[in-house]
Order: sequence, then C-alpha cells, then structure tokens
Amino acid sequence: MRIFLLALDGVFDTGLTVLLDALGLAHKFAAQQMGGSLTFDVTIVGMRKKVRSGQGLAIPVETVTSDMKPDWVIVPALNTGTPDLLIPALQRRDVKEAMAQLVKWHDGGAQISASCIGTFLLAEAGLLDGGEATTTWWLSPLFRQRYRTIRLDETRMLVPSGKIVTAGAAMGHLDLALWLVRKASPELAAVVSRYLLADFRSSQAPYIIPNHLAQADPVIQRFERWARDNLKEGFSLANAARALATSPRTLQRRCQAVLGKSPLSYFQDLRVERARSLVHGSNLDLDAIAAEVGYVDGATLGTLLRDRLGRGVRELRADLR
Repeated sequence: MRIFLLALDGVFDTGLTVLLDALGLAHKFAAQQMGGSLTFDVTIVGMRKKVRSGQGLAIPVETVTSDMKPDWVIVPALNTGTPDLLIPALQRRDVKEAMAQLVKWHDGGAQISASCIGTFLLAEAGLLDGGEATTTWWLSPLFRQRYRTIRLDETRMLVPSGKIVTAGAAMGHLDLALWLVRKASPELAAVVSRYLLADFRSSQAPYIIPNHLAQADPVIQRFERWARDNLKEGFSLANAARALATSPRTLQRRCQAVLGKSPLSYFQDLRVERARSLVHGSNLDLDAIAAEVGYVDGATLGTLLRDRLGRGVRELRADLR
C-alpha cells in the first residue's frame, strides 16, 4: 500500500509525526507477522522542494510530480488553529496547488483522507461536496458556514464518505492512521494501538467545549450567556428569544447554521458541561447535581451524561483518581 503524506509549509508537527509513527509501526509489525504480504510504504510529499513545519523544522519531502500514483493520500493539519490564520492560508499558492493535485489523485483512483484542519483543504477543493465529513470541533462553525453542501458532524471522530475519510481534531491523526491500518488488518491495528497506548475512539463529543463554539456568532454568544444563567430554570425557546430581542425562528436558524443543532440541544450541551464540572469538582450527589442544572432527579441526568459522554457519574469520578 503506497501512502503519501502531503506536507505543506506550516504543517502541524504532532499530526505529521503521529501519522509517521503509527504507520511506521504498522509497516514493521506487518513485515514480522505477515512476511511482507502487507506493507505500508509511506512517503512525505510536498508541493515545494523545501517545507517547514509549524514549529520551523525542515521536513524532508519528495516534490510532487505527475507520474506519482499513490493508493492513499493523507493531508495532515496546518498549524493554523484560528479562522484569522486559516482563511488566509487557504489562499496560499502552494495550498491551492495542493488542492488541484488532490483532485487529480482522487480522479485517478486514489483514496483521500485528512484530519483536523487538513479537512478544510478537502472541502475547499470541492472533494467533499454533497458528502459527509467531520473536522476539528472548535472550527466546526466556520466549516459549516463556509461549506454549506457538506453534511458536517463534528461529534464523530471518523467519517468515511465514498473514497474520502475525514478525522477530528489534533490527535484524530492517530485515529485516522489506526483506521487505515484496521481496514487492511484488524489484528495488526490492535497490536499498533496497544504499543501506542491508543484506544479506538468513535466520538469527539466528550472533548467539545460549548463556550468555544459560541464565539463564532454574536447571537449564539448572547444565547449562551442566557442559557448559563437559566440552567436551573430549564429551557424555553420563547423566553430565550425574548431575552435576546429576536424571534424564536431566528434563534433556531442561527443555532442550526452555526452549531448544526437546535437551541434545546445546545442548552443540553451546557447542562452536561456544568454537570461534568460539578461531578469532578464537588462532593454533591447526583440528585443535587441534577437540581443545579435543572433536572428533577439524578436518574434523568445520569442517562443524559451517559448518552452524551459515554460515561456515567461513577466513571467520570474515577477518572480523577
């Protein structure tokens, strides 16, 4: 299996290194266990002869040429974690050339993947149009507003869509590498994950910070402040809209456009965040925590925590030991 890692200037050091280490281990163990019947031939390629990482390190790359025929291409993230840095980076000449090359490789039969901010390159190139994707969770409002034809689910860690796979934030690079190895050999992926002390994760939801998502839109910011002040009282769309001097329809529309969810769902996100904070930072029992976030009993809250986080109160408190 011939795999290209497409490294551009400012590539996220950790993402590139994680991919190299995970795929390198897979190649080593495949040789030992399968006698060379499965290989992971990894090459770092670039649009320029000289590429530097986000931390300023020189990256040895092979310059892309027209005769290169990969089976897989992986686009690591750029080290541009905020919209004011990312949007100009997407207009760089080398980035635009990389997008055009990705389209050529895709049209030639290669499978394309990206993690974290690398997913923006695939979206910008049009490769995700009409399909599904995930991305780094804190830039999901920007992604959702910029690429309206793509069905985004930032709670998922990995989203295959046709011949393209997208992965979530930062360490999603590792999840992506393990996914690729698992496609070739589940047993090999299990060995690599154990050597790296890496579990297979299906969701980014436990890592999302609702407050960061709200910063993308002034209406959502005001709604978040109202919601935090009213967690105990419970949710009312009419009351929220009235407090924000807007209409329920407008609030619904803005939440869907920016967050990809209803006002009630976001309100529940804030309840979960506050409840988890109290689970970690207080000795309150579950019923008392439930009362703090507007639930009549602990059983209902416990169900919500498990649905959203995949963990109950006992497991959350055990994490601190």
